[in-house]
Formats: sequence, C-alpha cells, structure tokens
Amino acid sequence: MTFASAAIPPTVAILGATGAVGQELLTLLEERSFPLKQLRLLASPRSAGQTVAFKGQTLTVEPVSAEALSGVDVVLASAGGSVSRQWAPVAVEQGAVVIDNSSAFRMDPAVPLVVPEVNPQAALTHQGIIANPNCTTILLTLALAPLAALRPLRRVVVSTYQSASGAGARAMEELRQLSRTVLDGGEARSEVLPHSLAFNLFLHNSPLQANGYCEEELKMLNETRKIMQLPELSLSATCVRVPVLRAHSEAVNIEFEAPLSVAEARAALAQAPGVELIEDFEANRFPMPTDVTGRDPVAVGRIRQDLSHPQALELWLCGDQIRKGAALNAVQIAELLLEAAR
Repeated sequence: MTFASAAIPPTVAILGATGAVGQELLTLLEERSFPLKQLRLLASPRSAGQTVAFKGQTLTVEPVSAEALSGVDVVLASAGGSVSRQWAPVAVEQGAVVIDNSSAFRMDPAVPLVVPEVNPQAALTHQGIIANPNCTTILLTLALAPLAALRPLRRVVVSTYQSASGAGARAMEELRQLSRTVLDGGEARSEVLPHSLAFNLFLHNSPLQANGYCEEELKMLNETRKIMQLPELSLSATCVRVPVLRAHSEAVNIEFEAPLSVAEARAALAQAPGVELIEDFEANRFPMPTDVTGRDPVAVGRIRQDLSHPQALELWLCGDQIRKGAALNAVQIAELLLEAAR
C-alpha cells in the first residue's frame, strides 16, 4: 500500500515541528528538494504560533488537531509516543500515511519498522503507519546488513556511546550550560537528565526492566530482530550517555555462523549504501562524532578480527542521531513511498 499518484506532490505535515528532530526534518526537506504541494507545521498548543523559515517563506506552527491533519498525505511525526498514539490514528483515518519517529508502534506486528537501506520493501506493506526505528538500531543495522548478506549472524554484542541529542534539544543545551558551570568552578546540577553529562557519563536512563537491561538496550534487541527478520538473533547491548552534543557511537562485536575475513567485511561496508569507511590504521584514525555531525552517512572503521573468537569481527561506528538516526531515515521512507506511487 502507498499513497495515490494523485497525491504527488504531497501535502506534508511535521508533527513536533519545533523540536530538534522537527527542525532537522525541515532542513532535510529543503536540502533534498522533497516535492511539496504544501507543508504544515504542527506542535502542541504551547509551541503554536512560533514562526519558522522554509525556502524563503515564513511558516507558522499550528496546534495539532483533526482539522490541521485534514487533507494531509504524509505526516512526519516526532513528538513522542503519547502524541503519536493520540494523533496517528486520526491522520490515518483521514487518508494520511504516518511515518512515526516514536516507539509507539515499532513492535506492532502490523506496522513495518523500516531502514530504507536495509528493508525498503517493508515500507510498502504499511496499513497507514510506518515506524522509524530507534536511533541506535538504525546505525547498527546499516553496518550489520551488508555483513549478514555474506555470512549469517549468530550473535551481536554492542556498547553504545550516546550523545545528549538523543534526549532532545533541552538536553543538548543543558550540556552546554553545565559544562560552562563546571569550567567556572561551579556545581553541575542537572534538571533535564537524571545526572549531569558535563565531564561525566552514565548508563542510559531509560527504565530498567526485571532482567536488568534498560528499555533502550531491549529496543536494540527487539528492533534489530524485526528489521532484519532474524527473530532468534542473539544480541546484547549496553547503552551509555556520554558528554557529546550530537552523534552516537557504537562498539560492535559480531559473531558469524562461519568465518568472515576482515578484507571481505571491509569491502562490503565500503560499498554499502549509507555507510562511509573511515580507517587509517597507521595514523590510528577512525570515526569520531565530529566526522558525522550534520552529515548523512554512518561512518564505520577499525574493522578487525576478534582475537578471542575465530568467527567474530569487531568494528566501531558513528552516526548523527538527529539526522540518520531520526529525521533523515523518516524522509527517506517518504521518498520510498513517493517513488512507489510514481
């Protein structure tokens, strides 16, 4: 299912237009010359009335309502799970396709969970809602998919180093302010995050589950299984917040059913869509958050044989959480639907 060719160019609504991801969606729609009949900016009543520049025009943010969603073909939603659960069904009932960046629908069996470079065909099976995966999952699957095409995966162990951007614009600003406070000799008191990130790090603050894993870590497990159609994949994650403004990093250990050489893995990743190889072993230079901030590709490097296991490789990756980890992935899904409707 896709939207009708009569809806090209589509009327697009950004729900959560004033947030960090909403602002990035605006940038990407302009950068990628996404065809638009009309663009509507929607947010909570608290944010309504703000103005935003887009393609030389000044657009006013409207409060989300059934009326504001009427006549919309595509909704790019990034306003949180409760907002999506409330308004996504309303938009679908009025004929829109909702591409949702929250966790509200990701594990719903009837809702495709899509990374366009990994499982683009899944987007075309939607029944009105398409889920955008968690940021860390998107970055991980971009690296796993080209390798899984060469050898079946047996087990993945991943440690994440997640920037303040994953907690939103307010967390990013708090990191800036508290870093100044610490440098000036003051005490860092966090209000947005449970602990200060200024010159500090802490295990991810999503709710802990009975098995000792936090919600963020289980998202990586369950979403990766769904996207890659590997329901039995063994995956263990440890997620950490680090004092980086923007862009997440991941250390990944991948065990295969049969040995895969470093050379084969490197060649596959170098050619993989959405991936950029950054490796200079002589200079000890590998991907850093600053390499990918504000950029589309996920940078991968330091691919090496796991010395403890003949069928496992290690690699390191960095990706912009707001861009490919959220907004870009959503826009790419919308582009898939456009292409299918033409």
